[in-house]
Amino acid sequence: MSGSAPHEASLWKILIQRRSVLVCLVILAIFLVAAILAEVISPFGPAEMSIRNRLSSPDTKWFLGTDEFGRDVLTRLIYAGRVSLTVGFGVALLSSIMGIILGLLAGFFRRLDAPMSRFIDAMMAFPDILLAISLVAALGGSVFNVVLALSIVYAPRIARTVRASTLVIRELAYVEAAHALGTSTWRILVFHILRNMVSPIIVQATFIFAYAMLAEAGLSFLGVGINPDTPTWGTMINAGRQYIGLADWMILAPGIAITLCALSLQIVGDGLRDALDPRLSKEM
Repeated sequence: MSGSAPHEASLWKILIQRRSVLVCLVILAIFLVAAILAEVISPFGPAEMSIRNRLSSPDTKWFLGTDEFGRDVLTRLIYAGRVSLTVGFGVALLSSIMGIILGLLAGFFRRLDAPMSRFIDAMMAFPDILLAISLVAALGGSVFNVVLALSIVYAPRIARTVRASTLVIRELAYVEAAHALGTSTWRILVFHILRNMVSPIIVQATFIFAYAMLAEAGLSFLGVGINPDTPTWGTMINAGRQYIGLADWMILAPGIAITLCALSLQIVGDGLRDALDPRLSKEM
């Protein structure tokens, strides 16, 4: 109880002193609720067309206007947010699992450190978007394949963080004491090492969440991501670029949504880092 109290106090202190973090949490909550309740709050169906009203400007019926097929932009924006949030969360979770496994193995077992570190460095040498395009092209366009491809791309970021922390923690006295008492290797890895690096992993995963949403939008914009029939913010921008000047709202709506989500996640990640890092929390 006493150990968790300072963390809770620090988190609340961040929310009080840095209103930007609180605002960003509210923005993310709005997107999350909208994605979950898409069927309830959406005024139309995501594929429902009204050809007579194609490229209609925003009004009381079409709050964000319609696209080239007469589909409601607001409805598609909400459903696209569900896809983007699903991809972002899936990539953050899967890449964290993959990175934790790689980082623990590389940092704890000395024989594996050199080859696995070279592998991690080689993966990070490739530009993220090019590696993602190659993997999605090989796996095929679907939500699961995009999540898998982006997880492979971003797992080395987690792996490097975990490896660096493992190299330090494995030399500490309590880990050596656990070895002396005959504690199994997996218990040492999970209960003595991994438990002490949860904070940096959470912060890194928050940033990866934002990177994954931007990467998914980029892949969809290039036409190599999720099936074009599925509404995503990237495909909406790709479709809207053909009507710049005629129907600017087709680009503005998904563009603003991507910017708000990515920026909010980055600011929340900074806030978590400040709250969970004892040195930074003391300075505040």
